[in-house]
Amino acid sequence: MTDAPFIRIGIDIGGTFTDLQILNETTGALASLKTPTTPEDPSIGLLTGLKQAGERFGFALPDIRILLHGTTIATNAVLERKFAPGVLITTAGFEDVLEIGRHNRRDIYSARQKRQEPLIRRDRRFGVAERMRADGTVETPLAPATLESLAGKIAAAQPGSIAVSLLNAYRNDAHEKALATWLEQRFPAIPVSLSSDISPEIREFERTSTTVLNALLLPVVGHYLDRLKTRLAEAGIVGRLLLVQSNGGVCSAEVAKRQPARLLLSGPSGGALATLRMAQALERPNLLGVDMGGTSFDVCVVRDGTVTQMTQGEIDELPVRLPMIEIRTIGSGGGSIASIDEAGRLRVGPRSAGSRPGPVCYNRGGTEPTVTDANLVMGRLDPRYFLGGAMALDLDRARSAIETRVGEPLGLSMTEAVDGMMTVTNTSLAAAARLSLFEKGLDPRDFSLVSFGGAGGLHAIPVAEELGVSEVVFPADASTFSAYGILYSDIVHDLARSRIMPATAASLPQIAAMLAELRAQGEALLTEDGMPAEARRYAVSADLRYKGQASELVVPWPEAEATPEALARVIADFHEGHAQRFSYADANAPVEMVALRLAAVGVLAGGTADTAPAADSGSSQAMETRPVLLDGEWSDVAVFRRSALASEIAGPALVEEEYTTILLTAGWACAPGPMGTLIARKN
Repeated sequence: MTDAPFIRIGIDIGGTFTDLQILNETTGALASLKTPTTPEDPSIGLLTGLKQAGERFGFALPDIRILLHGTTIATNAVLERKFAPGVLITTAGFEDVLEIGRHNRRDIYSARQKRQEPLIRRDRRFGVAERMRADGTVETPLAPATLESLAGKIAAAQPGSIAVSLLNAYRNDAHEKALATWLEQRFPAIPVSLSSDISPEIREFERTSTTVLNALLLPVVGHYLDRLKTRLAEAGIVGRLLLVQSNGGVCSAEVAKRQPARLLLSGPSGGALATLRMAQALERPNLLGVDMGGTSFDVCVVRDGTVTQMTQGEIDELPVRLPMIEIRTIGSGGGSIASIDEAGRLRVGPRSAGSRPGPVCYNRGGTEPTVTDANLVMGRLDPRYFLGGAMALDLDRARSAIETRVGEPLGLSMTEAVDGMMTVTNTSLAAAARLSLFEKGLDPRDFSLVSFGGAGGLHAIPVAEELGVSEVVFPADASTFSAYGILYSDIVHDLARSRIMPATAASLPQIAAMLAELRAQGEALLTEDGMPAEARRYAVSADLRYKGQASELVVPWPEAEATPEALARVIADFHEGHAQRFSYADANAPVEMVALRLAAVGVLAGGTADTAPAADSGSSQAMETRPVLLDGEWSDVAVFRRSALASEIAGPALVEEEYTTILLTAGWACAPGPMGTLIARKN
């Protein structure tokens, strides 16, 4: 009798498919699987995928010891505004901070600016008589009489959750904690989010926005996780469940239920981690990762072997003051719908057919043509081999939809219509990738492109051509590459202390106290996670700016020591980083410290997957040829199975695998590389 295998699974639930990467830590075997997402309850599709994986790869569900779960549940709830009405409690006189926001014009040429409606209406925002000064001292105490008056307003509003964001609570959270205790006693069934817990940083609007988002997501994510844990238990899965955060780390389900806003970029961060892992393995420090799935196109940048972390992001024009991996997302994927706008122009995306009904060719009731339909009509997809033959595609329906919805309205032939759809799509993809580099002062020609996601292989070479990139890497199991990155995530807690002070030796005692507070908090959280001392890592950074600036740079503080020498090195790194980012630095200008940050990391022990060696040299035989539309002309193109490639092939060619297809155009050649990759280079 053999011991049961130790199974670790990374899951990325997208808008169209749920992707799994399965690692048998006993043998080192790594496998992948895709199953359609179930939007009405993503946990259904997740359990379906786990059961299919067990049957296909020979393990029992109780063998699953660690489940690392990336999810779009929080993102979709915000985008679709699907949450119960909430209540916001603020310092009296600051009820309108959420609505005033920042006076930024998103479209400087628009005569009428359109702004998102606040997530909580004015009649559900309540002020309480209290006030903390900027230095953390009490100006107006929190009076019991104020709370009694507040109770009636909350009861009448019947909120699904309560957000509390009091003035200067990042400096002194005593009033917020007192309110939380009172709310728990008076309204024990209503979840509460405190700004001092979720985002204890300066900037009143951003802190309030983050707190409101977190509060509104508490019931959504909480209910989902409760359902998921019930389904897992019913299936006999008792392994550890960890949720992927926007910072690329994972957290326990308990932390995710308290702070669901940390999951807003859960899925895409897995792709960034996988791209970083690829940069290390291939010894290519500059990689541009592009993930094209069914719904979106995500871009991440690995520069000098690191990914960029932001201290603030945005979702649907709503600021989120939480650390996250820098990822640019546009609504352009295989399921993106082609339509004609009011001006008679062809548009592709951001609307998506999703997984249900999906593209027209899925034959599930979809009527609007998508990018996948265009690729099928152009001969780039084999209708017999989609998802490894698990789903037959309906070519005639795809042709009819494109002709009816695109060709006839624009007076275009079928060839012109699909060519137009592809040109619009690839131009949008290249523009998003280009902007991700140009805004950092980076040249695309210094980067290799890593293409992943189910739809990425058909668009990577044309996008690289438009960017001027001469090398494209296609990872093994590219369609589930984000789940591969998730598979190797570690537990990460991001902590911060905001204190504006001169970055001088006189501030070192205060800096030392802040470092000690952060370290103690990090230790407590990792203890709660059950992480042993040898598995704990800590990384410190500082938010620095020139005095008078309104924005900061996050600068690593490797020594994590409050000494004059360490401070001098951090300031020197700030000047260097400022010059690189903004082409300006002044070593004589006074520098301010705005915040200290600590990432408390719990390294998850586990086996390493067997990596596929580079294929032996030899010949690669095409299994067939088929007509493919390239540059407006139909040509017979050789089709290869990826598993059979053993030597270099030249374009034009198609390389098929179970969950994705690679288009190699003329002037490009590709060959097997390390870790099972295919590496394409321009001749």
